Amino acid sequence: MLVSVHPEAFTFKLPDNVSFAEAAMVEPLAVGVHAATKAQVKPGDVALVMGAGPIGLVTALSALAAGCARVYVSDLDDAKLEIAAGLGAITPINVTRDDPAKVILAETEGWGAEIVFEATGSPKAAATVFEPLSPGGRVVMIGGQAEPISYDAGAAMVREARVENIFRYAHVFPRCVKMLASGAIDVKPLITRTFGFEDSVRAFEIAASAPKGDVKMQIELPQ
Repeated sequence: MLVSVHPEAFTFKLPDNVSFAEAAMVEPLAVGVHAATKAQVKPGDVALVMGAGPIGLVTALSALAAGCARVYVSDLDDAKLEIAAGLGAITPINVTRDDPAKVILAETEGWGAEIVFEATGSPKAAATVFEPLSPGGRVVMIGGQAEPISYDAGAAMVREARVENIFRYAHVFPRCVKMLASGAIDVKPLITRTFGFEDSVRAFEIAASAPKGDVKMQIELPQ
C-alpha cells in the first residue's frame, strides 16, 4: 500500500461542494487572486488583462470577483476569447483586428483602464502596457519574461502609474478555496479537456502542441 505524506502547513481541506477538478485549478487561480490583490482593485474599476491563457483568464475572474465593473481581455486566439466572453462582464479583444488601447479609450470616454494586467509573457505586448492605462492607474506584471522588456518610463510618469510585479502568489490558497466553495469564482469553464489516466502520454503530447481553444487540460486519476 502506497502512503503519501504531505506537510500539514501546505495542505488544505476541500469543502464538500468543491470537486477535485476545481481543486486542481487552485494553484493557477492563486496567481490571479494574488495579482488582483496587488492591484488593489476598487469597486467599479475597469481592467485590461493582456493574454487569454490559463493565468490571464483566472486573473480576469479574480478582477471581477474583487469588484471590477468591466474587464477587457486581449489575445490572438478567438476560441479562447470566446471562452473569456462567457465568464461574466468581460469584453474580448482580438489584437490581430483591434488595438486594445483604442477600444478601451473609446469606450471609457478617453479615460482608460484603471488596471492593466500583463499576462502574455511577450516582450512586444508588455511594452504597450501604459497605452490603455488611465491617469493614476496600476499595472501588474504577471507574465514570466524570457527576455528583458522595454519599459517606457516617460509614459509611466505622465500617467503617474504604479507598477507591481508578482512572482506566483503568497498566502492566498485558503482564499481561493473559499471563493470556489461560495461560487464567487467558477473555474469549470476553463477546464476545456479531460483525459483518462491511461491517456496521460497523449495528454502531454497534445498540451505540448498548444492547440487553439484549449485553456486548461486535466488528467483524471482513477478513484
